[in-house]
Amino acid sequence: MIARVLPLALACALGCAAQPYKIAIAGMRHGHVWLNLGAMLKGDPVKLVGAAEAAPEQREWARNSAPAGYTYGKKGPNISDESLIFTDWRKMIDQTKPDIVWAFTPTDEHIDVVRYCAPRGIHVMVEKPLAATYAQAREIQALARKHNILVMANYGSTWSAGQYAVKAAVDAGEIGPVWRLRALTGSAGIGDPKKSTYGWMAEPEKGGGAMVDFGCYSVLWSLWLKGRPESVYAAANHLKADQYPKVDDHATMILNYKDGVAILEATWNMPPAPRGGNEIFGRKGSIVGNTIRKAGTPAAGDPIKADPLPPERAAPLDYMVSRIRTKQPLDGPSALDLNVAVMEVLEAARTSVKTGRAVKLPLRGGS
Repeated sequence: MIARVLPLALACALGCAAQPYKIAIAGMRHGHVWLNLGAMLKGDPVKLVGAAEAAPEQREWARNSAPAGYTYGKKGPNISDESLIFTDWRKMIDQTKPDIVWAFTPTDEHIDVVRYCAPRGIHVMVEKPLAATYAQAREIQALARKHNILVMANYGSTWSAGQYAVKAAVDAGEIGPVWRLRALTGSAGIGDPKKSTYGWMAEPEKGGGAMVDFGCYSVLWSLWLKGRPESVYAAANHLKADQYPKVDDHATMILNYKDGVAILEATWNMPPAPRGGNEIFGRKGSIVGNTIRKAGTPAAGDPIKADPLPPERAAPLDYMVSRIRTKQPLDGPSALDLNVAVMEVLEAARTSVKTGRAVKLPLRGGS
C-alpha cells in the first residue's frame, strides 16, 4: 500500500510544482506590453488570467493586435478570450487573484499598483524605470520589504548575454580600474503625443522626457559597473520644443566619482547613424560595445565571447518565476536596491537641471 502511495504523492508534488503562476496585466498604455503579451499567452511559466485598461483603444488592440509600429512591424499577439479583458485593474486583481501583476501603466502609476498588490502578497513587475520619482521608488522599496514581495523593473537590455560578459571582464580586472564610462541611448522620439499611446511620456509628472526614458538605461549600467557616484551634474535640451514643450528631448548627465566619471546622453533625436556601443575605459585597456582592447592587441581589438544565458535568466518572466520559486531576491540589473539608486541619480539630475549646479549624493532620505 505504502509503495503505491509514495509514487502517487511524488507525481502529485511534481505536478503541483509545475503549475504555471497566474499573471495579470495592469494597464496597457506602455507600448512594451505588445512586445511581451505573446510570452504571457503561452501558458508557461505563467498563465494570463486578465488584462485591464480603461482606454477603449488599447482594449481593442488587445483583442485584435496592436498597430505594427508597436510590434516592430510584425503582427502582434491578441487576447482571443474576451473574458480576460477588463476595464479596471483593481477589480481584475480582486476577481482573478493573480500571483504576479505586470504593470504597463504610465510610470507615475507604478506606485499605485504596488500599493494595491503588496498587502495582498502579489509580486509586481513594471516597465523601466522603477518609478517616476525617488520618493515613489523609496516607498516601493519599503512596501516590498514590509510585505515580502518581489518588485522588478524590466529593462530589455537585462536579457542580453553580452552585458554579463562585459561585466565579468571588468570585474576580473582585464582592463584595470575603470575611470571613464560613456553611453548614448535613444530613439527618434515618441511621435505626436496627441496621437501616440506614449503621449503620457510628454508629461513631466508622469516620468516623461528623454532623460528618464533613455537615461535610466545608462544610469543603471553605470551604477551596476561602478556604483553610486559622489555627485551628478546634468543639462537638458529642448530641440523639439514645439513637439515636446513640457519635457526634455535630449539630456546629458555627468556622474562624478572619486576615481572617475560617467558621461551619459539620452535623446529623442537619434538619427540613422553607426553605433559603436557603450565605452568603458580602464587604466589597462578599454571595452567598446563587446570589443576589448589592451596594450599589444590588434587595433581592432578582440571580441568578448558571450555564452548564452541560462533559461531562467534569459527572459523577464522566466527570471521572475525562478526567483519566486526559489525564494531568492532579485539580483544583477534587476536588484530592487539598484533600481532605487537609479531613481536617486535621475532625481539628482533633474534637480541639477533646475539649479545649474552639481548635486551631491546621497540625497536626503537616502542611505
